[in-house]
Amino acid sequence: MITVTLGTDKTPVTFEKIKTVLQLLNKLNFRVNDALVIRDGELLTPDRAVRRGDHLIVRPVVSRG
Repeated sequence: MITVTLGTDKTPVTFEKIKTVLQLLNKLNFRVNDALVIRDGELLTPDRAVRRGDHLIVRPVVSRG
């Protein structure tokens, strides 16, 4: 089970059967460049594997012009 904290929301969400960051982003309806995925202070690329017991932070990217 993967635990995910979205943005500044403190309520974690859990997912099963997620194997990569890309699958997680798809499940959350984000495109690849729409959010940063962080595990233990490290930014993860879409091809990185996620493991059972991981706690990830997903931060939406906001562009201001």
